[in-house]
Amino acid sequence: MDRRHFMQHVAGASAMMLPSTNFIQNIRAAETNLKKANKSLIIFWMGGGPSHMDLWDLKPGAQTGGEFKTIKTSASGVEISEVLPTVASQFKHLVAIRSLVTNEGSHERGTVLMNTGRMPSPVVQYPALGAQASALLTPKDLPLPGFIGVGGTAQRIGPGFLGMMNAPFTVQNAGQPPENIKAPASLGNETESMERLRRRQRLFYSVEDTFAENSFPHMKKPEDREAAGSAAQAHTSIYKKAFDLTVSPLRTVFEISTEPASVIEAYGGRMNNFGMGCLLARKLVEKNVTCVEIDLGGWDNHANIFNTIRTGNGPRLDKGMGNLVKELVERGKWKDTVVMWMGDFGRTPKINQNGGRDHWARCWSIVIGGGAIKGGQAYGSTGPDGTDIKDKPCTIGDVFATVYKGLGLDPTSQVRDNLGRPMAIADGKPLEGVV
Repeated sequence: MDRRHFMQHVAGASAMMLPSTNFIQNIRAAETNLKKANKSLIIFWMGGGPSHMDLWDLKPGAQTGGEFKTIKTSASGVEISEVLPTVASQFKHLVAIRSLVTNEGSHERGTVLMNTGRMPSPVVQYPALGAQASALLTPKDLPLPGFIGVGGTAQRIGPGFLGMMNAPFTVQNAGQPPENIKAPASLGNETESMERLRRRQRLFYSVEDTFAENSFPHMKKPEDREAAGSAAQAHTSIYKKAFDLTVSPLRTVFEISTEPASVIEAYGGRMNNFGMGCLLARKLVEKNVTCVEIDLGGWDNHANIFNTIRTGNGPRLDKGMGNLVKELVERGKWKDTVVMWMGDFGRTPKINQNGGRDHWARCWSIVIGGGAIKGGQAYGSTGPDGTDIKDKPCTIGDVFATVYKGLGLDPTSQVRDNLGRPMAIADGKPLEGVV
């Protein structure tokens, strides 16, 4: 594809496998004065709507209680489900928010709301939380992507109006390195191939930079051209990032086979894809990747919910999340890393005739921790049967504001949407006593 052909595609129907409307109209640079150093966010995404009633906010003895017992955690006075013993041992670092109100019981709308902190809009394409964090925190010279999704949800939500430089880099299988980050074998041995790649890189930079500069000659800085909607500059920036990753020694960070067998086993073994995603997330944030989102689907349990959690997602979640928190603390990364566990919505207190729980967004739970967040507590509560908020109701905007503040960001800081209008990065206020 030559440049004329490329520009025709951008102006027409497609560009780089993405709609041109996303590629041009949504390219907006984040405010550079918001950038901080070496802060990371890890999102545990539980696709399908996990049952908070069987994980974080159990009601033993109530008709809605279900089959699981509570166990004590390392946080005084906080109890969670017996299926999460490893997480329980680390709960002095975490916060269970038990009074979240979202009122979106649709998978599609709930997924957008929980990933962006905003109600779905036909006009404004809001960025995923990971994309926003990447825009605010990722150093320009980081060879690795600022936002990495292990699974597909991050890719589905995407960067919204922040543009392609903040789109997630997707790793489909955490047990294997991504394809296409090594030079093809046809380029010779490793030394020869790297030298040829670097020659190609220098030629690429020379040609691309000249073309991008000529497309917006009155703008001298690449970030200004990208913010102005230059498709040529966006093309240059994306390919520079890809080249940087290909020639960087950091590309080996995606290998988990080099980890000790005992560590791999602690995360649940190679058959626990979620656990391997959590192990990869630890390795990535140690290399200053801003955001890693790890998917664990299979939570839409309208039937047979207790056995499904007990023998499936319960142990997977416990090994992965619990050991990741443990290692981040032990390795001194906890103060610089915020974690957030969430899904589309919760599940009904009432157990249906099929032994399952249905969609429920009226009052449910998520879990956060790390950074400046004060762990070892539960925020808010529901009534005896879990059907109503007892105290401290909060919104997802409030949670996002708390997460941003935990990362050292001012949640009232503003960016501009795809219509050019200023908007705060979070539509809420930080939760009092949590951060």
